[in-house]
Amino acid sequence: MLRDKNLIPLSRQHHNALALCVRLDRALASDQVDIEAWQSEIQALFEQELGVHFSAEEEVLFPVAIRFPQLSAIVEELRAEHQSLRDLFRRAGLRELEKPDLSALREVLTKHVRKEEQVLFEGMQKAMSAEELARLGRELDGMLKASSACILPTAATRLRPRS
Repeated sequence: MLRDKNLIPLSRQHHNALALCVRLDRALASDQVDIEAWQSEIQALFEQELGVHFSAEEEVLFPVAIRFPQLSAIVEELRAEHQSLRDLFRRAGLRELEKPDLSALREVLTKHVRKEEQVLFEGMQKAMSAEELARLGRELDGMLKASSACILPTAATRLRPRS
């Protein structure tokens, strides 16, 4: 199913999170992991984009979605995952993550994003009218204006060195 235009801003942010996960996965597989640089990038992504993203989902999206019985269980799962992810982001900010923690963050964040896209968003698009989705989109736009991310990889987290 195509993504409704009112959910696309969240989907774009999901794309940014998944791009980080792909790069992190490749770095972990190559065994060339600058843990400090990755924690810095993870912290920046949370502070500049994902923190606002989580708040928009929790304050706008989830309260709408939970009204639909078929989506209430997934909303509760996603809220719990936000807590786990926030803890990992907090620990990255404190520079407490080790290589296994980076791997766990990559796995949890990837599964979380896919669940939101494939289960929650799909379910909302099926359950909500065009007018309801438009109203939701306006509320989300208002909240997401506070995020300003354009996180660029550092030399230590870039997949390939620039020539």
